[in-house]
Amino acid sequence: MKYRPFGQLGFQVSALGFGAMRFPTKDGEIDEVEATEMLRYALDHGVNYFDTAYNYHGGKSESFLGRFIKDCGCRDKITLVTKLPSWLVNEPSDFDKYLNEQLERLQVDYLDFYLLHSINKKSWIKLRDLGVREWAEKAIASGRFRHLGFSFHGEYEEFEQIVNEYDWKMCLVQYNYMDVNNQAGVKGVKYAASRGMAIAVMEPLLGGKLAKAPDSVQAIWDTAERKLSPVGWALNWLWNQPEISVVLSGMSTLEQVKQNVAFASASEVGSLSEDELALFEKVRQAYNDLAPVPCTRCRYCVPCPQGVDIPRNFSIYNQALMYNDIGSAKWQYGEWKRSHERNPSRPDIRAAQCVQCEACEEKCPQSIPISKWMPVVHKALGEDGPLVRVLDE
Repeated sequence: MKYRPFGQLGFQVSALGFGAMRFPTKDGEIDEVEATEMLRYALDHGVNYFDTAYNYHGGKSESFLGRFIKDCGCRDKITLVTKLPSWLVNEPSDFDKYLNEQLERLQVDYLDFYLLHSINKKSWIKLRDLGVREWAEKAIASGRFRHLGFSFHGEYEEFEQIVNEYDWKMCLVQYNYMDVNNQAGVKGVKYAASRGMAIAVMEPLLGGKLAKAPDSVQAIWDTAERKLSPVGWALNWLWNQPEISVVLSGMSTLEQVKQNVAFASASEVGSLSEDELALFEKVRQAYNDLAPVPCTRCRYCVPCPQGVDIPRNFSIYNQALMYNDIGSAKWQYGEWKRSHERNPSRPDIRAAQCVQCEACEEKCPQSIPISKWMPVVHKALGEDGPLVRVLDE
């Protein structure tokens, strides 16, 4: 296993981190026999960074991981990370409530890192105003965790603001060769690194979407002198960058653990040649060429009078076709409806709400016929209709 500096904290972690979000399941529960074998293999082969969260596996990931750590006696050999369920925090006393519960679940006295989970500008302001920074300093002083960090889902401007408002030691960001300009992106990674922060990466395969390449993309990988799988290329793109401390993988099978451990053990900063780096530009373009709607997410089309988030609807529709992953797109589309039903103050942002007023179309620099596309998106993602690349005129 290769090890990398964790920011400026003076210690190293394994290039590969184990994300405890996608353990194998059996009858709806964690398959503890197989998952234990996976964790044991990872630990025995040098993985020393383990990441979980309050809500993973319906709240059972922390407890299972805690039992494993206790049984193997490895607490002092690993970096252990879990996350505050930010969306459940409503008052200052909730900080202690959830941390204490998580320490109990994990059966440990302290965490190496406690992350504010899934932070963007809005959720950060809520936690900040509830005094999370002051509370964290007291919790660190009491020895319940060593460092405060955050996981991020938002836009770059929000990321920079959050980074600037606390002496963070690390952050967890969604980052892969397709997300160079999404969320924190390359710019955010470099900015955080310039502040001395350690950077952990989630979604290195974009939720598995980059694990199996379509023919047009595979044809590009096949031109490389070095032969790697799409997974190998994606992981090595990240490990090639000195700013990245650890790449998390939410592995679901022992074979995935073995494969990723092998990739991590051969990883190096600067290992990709100029010719190989050029392939990623071609691959990125090949994927983008598969997107039927030429939306650039400039957001000139919003706000919509009906509350539709037009760019987000186009994004998940495009990704369904780019990555041949209709399941994830339909789940996300349905989750927007479920979120509105749980909390009516949150708008229903689905394409279903479009009334074809066409107010958005005159604002679109790409001249997209938005009012025609919205029913197509809803039919495909909400009503089991077809995914189409070209509108019928």
